[in-house]
Amino acid sequence: MNLARIDLVTLALFVHVARHGSISAGARQAHLAVGAASKRISDLESALGTALLYRHAGGVDLTDAGQSCLRHAMRVLSEVDQLTGAMSDYAFGVKGSVRLYANTSAITQFLADDLAAFMQAHPAIQINLREENSATIVRALTENQADLGIFADRTASGDLLTHPYRSDRLVVVAPARHPLAKAQALRFEQTLDYDYVGLSENTSLALRLDEECTRMGKPLKLRIQVRGFDSICRMAASTGLIGVLPRLAAAPHAQSMRLSLIELTDEWARRELLIGARDTDLLSSAARLLLSHLRDPAPQSRQG
Repeated sequence: MNLARIDLVTLALFVHVARHGSISAGARQAHLAVGAASKRISDLESALGTALLYRHAGGVDLTDAGQSCLRHAMRVLSEVDQLTGAMSDYAFGVKGSVRLYANTSAITQFLADDLAAFMQAHPAIQINLREENSATIVRALTENQADLGIFADRTASGDLLTHPYRSDRLVVVAPARHPLAKAQALRFEQTLDYDYVGLSENTSLALRLDEECTRMGKPLKLRIQVRGFDSICRMAASTGLIGVLPRLAAAPHAQSMRLSLIELTDEWARRELLIGARDTDLLSSAARLLLSHLRDPAPQSRQG
């Protein structure tokens, strides 16, 4: 086995090929010609003495050896990034970029203030923020597409390392003319006779409501599905439907849209948001700084 023939460019190419299921797509991501990329992959297989890919008309699939190689290649590339970041710290002070995925609840309620304070303190660190649902965030962390992720507490997170971020409280959003609008507090079950506007089914909030409906054996009367918290408020105000949202996300719209925010008394209506990472020891210095900041943000940004 000639390990001297394995280089970082080839390992990065192999990771791209594995993620995209195609040598040509991996070559584009690595900015290589397809022929050159194909030869690099063949040379890598020759150096390791085993086939890494099943090649077929539709692209490629990983062999068992390929799956193992992918895990090790991602670890090697991550450690090289960490080495580069550490040396950069000595030369220029902390700089770099952090890939942060977060769900809508975190972005809408907390992240704006937290990231503003962080970016002011660390102007050389770039934050690449992407909004996704919680399950997608966990997958991105697992596949090393994100450095840090913020997601809902009931999301299956496997072997990820997680830390508390913030908590929020769910409320019923009801237009002023709705029969429930005058209530001060409600159990979720008391709302299920009324028509709802809600988020798409793959979001953590929609999954939580569906789980509770299933537990009670009573379906949610979902009339309209939208993509954002503000859309739920607008639809509720216009159509007379009700919805469920985090209080801090709904509060800015309550007065202008004449919406009532009614506390849900169910224990599950208090949610925890978590910060996750694959391995904190392998994070760059920039990512470790952001993680530390988000775990203990400046006091003026605490609202939850």
